[in-house]
Amino acid sequence: MKLVKSDKAPKALGPYSQGYVYQGVLYCSGQIPIDPKKDDVVAQDIEGQTEQVCKNLAEVLKEAGTSFEQVIKTTCFLSDMGNFAAFNEVYAKYFTSKPARSCVAVKDLPKGVLCEIELIAAVE
Repeated sequence: MKLVKSDKAPKALGPYSQGYVYQGVLYCSGQIPIDPKKDDVVAQDIEGQTEQVCKNLAEVLKEAGTSFEQVIKTTCFLSDMGNFAAFNEVYAKYFTSKPARSCVAVKDLPKGVLCEIELIAAVE
């Protein structure tokens, strides 16, 4: 197993890692919209937060040696399904290969954010 740790993505908020590569597959922990330069949540709307989450995921993917085109599956967490359409608008710009996906509403997310995305990707 190879630990994946990017200084360009937010550090873990708890006892977990950004991801691991095992047998050619990246298992990426959920990313929330923390701006790693400010070490805090900056965007307040769903579009801005989704954009930051995708930027954070891009850095983890890059560190693992893969990209959005290699993503197999995502799991998306929204604090409010009323944000579903706006979330999808931003999500679709990054996940152009249309990986398999689950999207659920949850009661709360860390730091009171509006969304979180975790993913599994092939590493070639």
